[in-house]
Amino acid sequence: MDREFIAERQKGLQNYLSVITTNHVLSNCELVKKFLDPNNYSANYTEIALQQVSMFFRSEPKWEVVEPLKDIGWRIRKKYFLMKIKNQPKERLVLSWADLGPDKYLSDKDFQCLIKLLPSCLHPYVYRVTFATASESSALLIRMFSEKGTLKDLIYKAKPKDPFLKKYCNPKKIQGLELQQIKTYGRQILEVLKFLHDKGFPYGHLHASNVLLDGDTCRLLDLENSLLGLPSFYRPFFTQFRKINTLESVDVHCFGHLLYEMTYGRPPDSVPVDSFPPAPSMAVVAVLESTLSSDACKHGMPTVSRLLQMPLFSDVLLTTSEKPQFKKVSLGNCQWCLLMFMVSCGLLKIHQHRRLTRAQSHHGSEEERKKRKILARKKSKRSAIENSEEHSMKYSNSNNSGSGASSPLTSPSSPTPPSTAAALGWGKRYKRRAVCSTSTTSTAASTSRCPFASGEHRGAHSAPSAGCERCEPRGLAQLHPEFPKGNFEKSRNL
Repeated sequence: MDREFIAERQKGLQNYLSVITTNHVLSNCELVKKFLDPNNYSANYTEIALQQVSMFFRSEPKWEVVEPLKDIGWRIRKKYFLMKIKNQPKERLVLSWADLGPDKYLSDKDFQCLIKLLPSCLHPYVYRVTFATASESSALLIRMFSEKGTLKDLIYKAKPKDPFLKKYCNPKKIQGLELQQIKTYGRQILEVLKFLHDKGFPYGHLHASNVLLDGDTCRLLDLENSLLGLPSFYRPFFTQFRKINTLESVDVHCFGHLLYEMTYGRPPDSVPVDSFPPAPSMAVVAVLESTLSSDACKHGMPTVSRLLQMPLFSDVLLTTSEKPQFKKVSLGNCQWCLLMFMVSCGLLKIHQHRRLTRAQSHHGSEEERKKRKILARKKSKRSAIENSEEHSMKYSNSNNSGSGASSPLTSPSSPTPPSTAAALGWGKRYKRRAVCSTSTTSTAASTSRCPFASGEHRGAHSAPSAGCERCEPRGLAQLHPEFPKGNFEKSRNL
């Protein structure tokens, strides 16, 4: 075949693959991943899910599978089944099975505990979990089936049971929601996000397919995704920006994507967005600019409380009779688990990792090593000089006290000059000791006071007490018993 023809076909195929991979929905399709990487995506996850579900039914015989819901979600390792209870055959439930993701950060004990807490979460804007359990490699949850489907089904006028690509990749009509629906649904979603943040439970998986419609009420789905270690739907978007570095800012940015889709009937082509099409109200554009514009992505996202105070949502009245109930959790009761969750969201994997590697390379350079060695040498020399000075001071004080005890005493009428007292080592050192303990002999009936009790030399005294270590002469022979006594006497005579 002609080489030019082959090169042209290769170029065309590359352009075709580039268009597919840049599309956020198509790039996550199982068929595309199996075509581009057959070695890592060769497993049949539907069969694996059926095996896990059948093992679950052995211990829970009251449930029964009606039919598998094929490809209704965008995740490859998450499968859905339509269920029913044998005692109530008319009620329909949805079983979701998911393999543990690559970003699971909890220990097995904490993971099992938190999964079992999910059915106890009661909130007017959270879709309740009927049953939840987990194994070493996967998790299984059961919820009631909703005929109305998700918020994305409402926007795209799709049927809930249809495959994901069929429902959302080629919509027949692109049309956003009405202004009142945008205001009500947006306020309800912000309220539940604030509730979860106050309880210490990060969400991180907000998008239109995770918002279920129950009448005129929005309810969040898949609270378990962050515990399972599954990547966020909008992860490729918010990991580009350095200022989106907290769990709250991730949810706020994802809310901007959701609001754009509710307003215009389709997701944004790229982020950041600086020019918005005409919207039902300028208040909608103000919220979009605060979450999706270049200025917002550069300087940081607003808080959920700030969004609730904006004109688009501040005048929405919510009437709910259900009281929220949710135990406050700390994800393993340590900051490390929260840090690992941020890494799993991609918040710390890019920018902080680069900063850490830069710091490590800086401190590990040859120049920094030489500087540290020089500082260590200076520090050791300084400490050695200080130790030697301290030792010499102690040695001189000891000699002064010994020579002062052997010097002749002055008369009572002539006080010792200050210079002499300083030379003899008296002063503050003897003021601290008020009274010396004395030894009682057979000839002395009363105890004698130490001549240095008041800190002043009072003249001729009786001999110093034998048991007082302050009053006894302390020359070299006393400080060092091994020092020869004869040498000490000779040096004193000289």
